[in-house]
Amino acid sequence: MKISAAMVKELRTLTGAGVLDCRNALVETEGDLGKAAKILREQGALEAEKRRERETNEGVVASYIHGGGRIGAMVEVNCETDFVAATEQFGTLVKELTMQIAATDPQYVAREDIPAEVVAAQEAQFRADPDTANKPAHILERIISGKMEKFYTEACLLEQSYIRDPDISVKELVDRVNAALGENIVIRRFVRFALGE
Repeated sequence: MKISAAMVKELRTLTGAGVLDCRNALVETEGDLGKAAKILREQGALEAEKRRERETNEGVVASYIHGGGRIGAMVEVNCETDFVAATEQFGTLVKELTMQIAATDPQYVAREDIPAEVVAAQEAQFRADPDTANKPAHILERIISGKMEKFYTEACLLEQSYIRDPDISVKELVDRVNAALGENIVIRRFVRFALGE
């Protein structure tokens, strides 16, 4: 099958991957855009994982104010070089992250950041729920596990569904930019303010 420039461009827009990577993925999948995007996402996630150990001493702190000054968010996002920190793609990612924080009110960056006592208290609360307390042990454990996963997707920024594309998580969004820019990108910390809270 002939791979057109338009197909490569469309896949590039979807994934943020390089031209050659997009072309190779399309050739491998015989022009199937969905399968090619999946391959590139998996490759991007692998590449992002390899970069996770690199130091991230550059980056930006950005803010977003919403609702006529009623909600505000501030985030620190780090990368490896000041060159990447100054790119439009990195700046767009940071802006999207501040809007995500303002809209969804996450409590932590990742599940690893949640204190053990908070996790234990959440599990205890789910176990004490009268609707689940009388279930058989094996069913109760599945219910608790499912409720904890839901808790993580609400409380952890990286696990939330991205507000502009609910089919991907915030982590997948960051990994796409990571793959496109070729640097480790880390959400270091954030804060959200709401008037009166």
